[in-house]
This record gives sequence, C-alpha cells and structure tokens, in this order.
Amino acid sequence: MKFIIDGMLGKLSRWLRILGHDVQYFKSASDKNLIEWATSRNRILLTKDQKLVQQAIKRGINVFFVDGIDIVTMLSNLFIHFNLVLEINLSISRCPKCNERLISVSKDSIINEIPELTSIYYNEYWKCTKCGQIYWLGSHWKKIIKTLNDVKRNLAND
Repeated sequence: MKFIIDGMLGKLSRWLRILGHDVQYFKSASDKNLIEWATSRNRILLTKDQKLVQQAIKRGINVFFVDGIDIVTMLSNLFIHFNLVLEINLSISRCPKCNERLISVSKDSIINEIPELTSIYYNEYWKCTKCGQIYWLGSHWKKIIKTLNDVKRNLAND
C-alpha cells in the first residue's frame, strides 16, 4: 500500500516502512499540500487531524483517521481497516528513514561501516539503496518483534 502521512505520525511512518509499505512522510506540510499530494500520487492519507480528514473527505481523498496515542493501538487500527500483514519481510522492507528499498549486503562489503562488535555478533545486513543506512537484527529487533506481538494480542482481545 502507498500512504502519505502528516507530521503528527512520524513514528508510524517508520513502522509502516519496516512492514514494507511505501510511505511518504512530511514533517511540516500544509493540509492543502497533503491533499494535493495524496490526490496526484494516488496515496492513502493517514492523519490524526480531524479537520484534515473532513477536508480530504470533501475532496474525495482516501483518508484514514489514525486513532490512539501509542504505536500498538495505531497499528491495530490500521490492521483492522486495511488488513495489513503484521510480519516483517526483509525482502520488501523499506528504509525507516527515507522510504527506499533495502537490499541484502554481505558483511565483507560493509565491514568498515559498522561497529567492530556488531561485525562479531551479526552476519546478516541490509543497506538502504538511497541513504546508505545499514541495518542488522540487533537488540532493537527484539523490541520490534515484541511490539508486533503486542499488536497481535491486542487484536485477539478485541
């Protein structure tokens, strides 16, 4: 899915990118610009701004009001509405920072770009094709999986 997200949902944009969705995030953009971009780029507008939701509906834009204050609630609501897959597939994941595709890279090709201890403990790496950010399944990975499991539990309890 392709989304456009307003400045209130930066954290959500990173989560959706990790899950493989094409997400354009604008930290500061006018409501008018967000509506124009959603229309011209054929994207679903995600926002926490009720006024923006009303404007988008009047213009016939596919818009979704993201309810909740924590990422578990937000992802749960998006899952229900859009039937999102709550599994990370690194072959389709996007860079949480810039939205470009990640590619699998060998340790040897990035050995000089990662901390020495990281190279000792991890063997699988991914690199953004645009910004060059390097990713691996480090300690943060457990937090990511825990959050997705919390979403699944939240959905099972509803």
